[in-house]
Amino acid sequence: MTDELVSAVRFGHGFDAHRFAQGRPFVLGGVRIPYESGPLGHSDADVLAHALSDAILGAAALGDLGEHFPDTDPQWKDADSMRLLEACAALVRGQGYELGNVDATVVVQAPRLAPHVPAMRMRLAETLRIELDAVSVKAKTSEGMGYTGDGTGIAAYAVASLVRRSARR
Repeated sequence: MTDELVSAVRFGHGFDAHRFAQGRPFVLGGVRIPYESGPLGHSDADVLAHALSDAILGAAALGDLGEHFPDTDPQWKDADSMRLLEACAALVRGQGYELGNVDATVVVQAPRLAPHVPAMRMRLAETLRIELDAVSVKAKTSEGMGYTGDGTGIAAYAVASLVRRSARR
């Protein structure tokens, strides 16, 4: 009997949001963006990295970011969220999965993100160890509505696909 390669594809969804605070650095997708305020959080509050982390963990049914890196643990104070994202990718790889692709939408009125999207995609691809064409980042406004539109906050939504390959006899 011959070995047959069997693939299982799984999908996960992630979301994150943070309020803005004066004097905080604005880090998104591992890229520092010049702006007068930035997301407030226990870590560097990179909503894009957080949403992607949750999507990746969710696809493998491994819980969420807060479960693995709780904000009650002082070791994660001001943590680089790209390190957390990298750790989440390693966790799912340890379960026998490979990342297929990620797709994210960031919602914020200002600053303008479009000029920074190529750098974010590159940094995410490097961190996740996937091809650049497997990373999509989109920037949207909410037309002045709600916390993402009135300048008080930012949100990100993400999906991730994982592939598990195994030999079956």
